[in-house]
Amino acid sequence: MSKILVTSALPYVNNVPHLGTMVCVFSADVYTRFLRLKGENVISVLGTDEHGTTAEVKAIEEGVTPRELVDKYFKIHKEIYDWFECDFDCFGRTSSEANKDVTIDIFQKLDKNGYIVEQELEQTYCRKCDKFLADRFVIGECPHCGYPEARGDQCESCSKLLNAIELKNPKCSICGTAPEIKKSRHLFIDLPKLEPKLVEWMDKVKAGWSHNARSMSEAWLKEGLTLRCITRDLKWGIPVPKEGYENKVFYSWFDAPIGYIGITKECKKDWKDWWLNPDTRLVQFMGKDNIPFHTILFPSFLIGTGDPYVLVSGLSVNEYLNYEGGMFSKSRGIGVFGDSAMETGIKADIWRYYVMAARPEKSDSEFTWKDFQAKTNNELVANIGNLTNRTLTFINRFYDNKIGAADEAFFEKLREAEKRVGGLLDKIELRDALKEIMLIGKMGNQYFQENEPWKHKKKAAQVLAVLANLVKDISIMIAPYMPEAAKNIQKQLNLKDLTWDDLGQITLKEGHEIKQAKIIFNKIEDKELDEFETKYGSKSKAFPLNLKVAKILKAEPVGDKLMKLEVDIGEKRQIVAGIKPFYSAEELVGKNIVVVANLKPAKLKGLVSKGMLLAAGDDARLLTAPNSMPGDPIYIDGLENKTDQISIHEFSKVKLVTKDHKVEHDGKFLKTDKEEVQVEAEDGKTVA
Repeated sequence: MSKILVTSALPYVNNVPHLGTMVCVFSADVYTRFLRLKGENVISVLGTDEHGTTAEVKAIEEGVTPRELVDKYFKIHKEIYDWFECDFDCFGRTSSEANKDVTIDIFQKLDKNGYIVEQELEQTYCRKCDKFLADRFVIGECPHCGYPEARGDQCESCSKLLNAIELKNPKCSICGTAPEIKKSRHLFIDLPKLEPKLVEWMDKVKAGWSHNARSMSEAWLKEGLTLRCITRDLKWGIPVPKEGYENKVFYSWFDAPIGYIGITKECKKDWKDWWLNPDTRLVQFMGKDNIPFHTILFPSFLIGTGDPYVLVSGLSVNEYLNYEGGMFSKSRGIGVFGDSAMETGIKADIWRYYVMAARPEKSDSEFTWKDFQAKTNNELVANIGNLTNRTLTFINRFYDNKIGAADEAFFEKLREAEKRVGGLLDKIELRDALKEIMLIGKMGNQYFQENEPWKHKKKAAQVLAVLANLVKDISIMIAPYMPEAAKNIQKQLNLKDLTWDDLGQITLKEGHEIKQAKIIFNKIEDKELDEFETKYGSKSKAFPLNLKVAKILKAEPVGDKLMKLEVDIGEKRQIVAGIKPFYSAEELVGKNIVVVANLKPAKLKGLVSKGMLLAAGDDARLLTAPNSMPGDPIYIDGLENKTDQISIHEFSKVKLVTKDHKVEHDGKFLKTDKEEVQVEAEDGKTVA
């Protein structure tokens, strides 16, 4: 029997996962559950991506070691996926010994086969931190799209892969210092040498990939493949087993995709029967920012070994799920995170349904609380929930819990619709399949209304038997999406262990006794919705200020009260402030202060001021963020900073006060990604 391997992109284990990152996780679980219902020989693989600068940067922020950090977040990730009913056969970590063994084996075979090249690489080096700045230790402006917060490995705006030295205006993400360029010897995979074999393979399989995966991969090939560095000057990672490279580790995007194999090896003794088997089909789910790593790099690693590794043939890539008109943000706490979803009291099935109904298959989609409420109430409660409860309640009440004789002719009409669901799931069109299931639910409700079983007692038993069997079919079709609801329905029907083969069959025969009807889904009331929006942060309640860290470059007195400042907020600006009575120019230069970057420009004594610095009290105590970088955003957890220009009148409505040498707004402190904003002022002072 042929085998099917299903994987979801491995999430970085440096934070709590949010719904945006879980789109591909849910998708892989839905598809795997469907295959199991069909009786396929399938295993699914998920885990956490634990190496590289992502973990190191977060560990520095939290004051722990990288190992302590990944141990902490691995547990959190596992608990969240379990709560969301994600039933992966193999769940593991890229930092395991099994993944280390597989990674080293693949590297050594690539090296032996002539696909590893040694070259000197120009790298960013921070003299202040005394270290090379790999990947996310350096940020700057993307050379391709101009995005100002691009990382040293990839721009999350345009998805281009980068080398840190390509960034414009680069800065060390630890101390904010502009790095210098130094040379270091590294290992590269020779993608140009592998390209002919890669293209030959890709031409055979790319028809089974989603459109975005094909188009991005073809664009990469059109631009021409280049050598790609696979080592880094870091301590946290898999050590490179080659003389002269003892102080380096593998680049995390070398060992991360290999992690699918390592995790399988960790969980399955027969892992080679899956990954080195020509009868295995590999299906992978991911977000669009992961495409080149899975269609170019990972296949190249495996092809270059000469071993008969299974390469991806089914590839489903989702676009972005956004949040309330903006993007999910881990650092700012914007969006719905796994732990927050658990706290709401809303069942996991409802979250799974919403994410799959909004699955961004061909374009970005958006989570909004209003839409979440509408889909829950109008689609789940009013459609499937209503059909199930009314049907079973009628049978309980009028027929002593027993099923009558069903009209098989009705199911002839339904079989085509149910075949469409199976066909769409086979093609991994998960959102469209779910829409088709909901249409079948509507057909059932319409059939109920048209036949009025409360009026026509003679044929009511037959009508209800049809509807009970339809509800049974719906429970099978929703099982991949909402496993708990499916089990609940089948329990009420007094059935279990149904498979895809039971669709369209009269399983509930005359005389079959069902159990008491119970509510499947609960409505989300307006009051609850307001509580969720308030607690978990809706962009409709945005923070009106766009606050940024500004480094004072120059200071010049003007008249009796004013000081003309040149500041760096990621760009140079002139700000004029009435602080001369309190500070000398020498005291100000070099300070990291806080400025309102979206205040409309104003003229003071004929000088244009493009922004306003913030200070507390009558003696103008400056707000500072000494350990942050110029241009770093300052924010409040759960609120999104407004970027539109505001007037001084609008600014005056914002209440900022001092507390414990910090600054708070509505009980929450201002902060950057690295620290809380500081101020040397007594409690209760107004900030302006």
